[in-house]
Amino acid sequence: MSTPQVVVVMGVAGTGKTTIGPLLAARLGVPYAEGDDFHPAANIAKMSAGTPLTDEDRWPWLDAIGDWAHSRAGLGGVVSSSALKRAYRDRLRAAAPDVVFVHLTGDRDLIESRMSHRTGHFMPTALLDSQFATLQPLQADEQGVEVDVSGSPDEITDRAVAALRAHAGRRRPAPYA
Repeated sequence: MSTPQVVVVMGVAGTGKTTIGPLLAARLGVPYAEGDDFHPAANIAKMSAGTPLTDEDRWPWLDAIGDWAHSRAGLGGVVSSSALKRAYRDRLRAAAPDVVFVHLTGDRDLIESRMSHRTGHFMPTALLDSQFATLQPLQADEQGVEVDVSGSPDEITDRAVAALRAHAGRRRPAPYA
C-alpha cells in the first residue's frame, strides 16, 4: 500500500466542503482539518460583512493550511479550502507538493439553495457570485479530481473515494490504494 497523501477538498462556498471533508477523512482513515478554522479573525469579519477577501487577505490563510498539509506529509489527511485560483493551489503545493485536490462542483442554484439553508456560517449567500467569478477549475496538469455535489453526503463521498482511487491508478505515488 502506498503512503496516504493530503487531500484538499476545494470548491466555492456552499459546495459541502465542511460536510464532505470529515466524511472523506473518516472513509480514508486520516484526520480532518476545517479550513475555515485557519482564517484570521479579520478575514471572518470581512466575509461576515459581505466583503470578498483579496489575495492579500488569503495568503496567510493559505500558508496556515499549507503548514498543516506539510505536517501531514506521509501521514495523510483531509483539509478543506476553497482553493479557487490556480495561484492558491500552487501556494498549497509549494508547502505540500504531494497534495491532491477534490474539487466539489455543482449547479449554482443547488449550491445557493444549500447556502441559504445553513445556519451559523459567516459566508453570506451574497458572496456566491464572487466565488464563481474567482473560480479557476483544476487544470489537466494539477493532481486532482472533480466530484459533482448533487445527491446525499454519502453519495458525494462515495463518488469522491471512487474518483481518488481511479486517480491513484493514473499516477504515482498513489494517494490511496
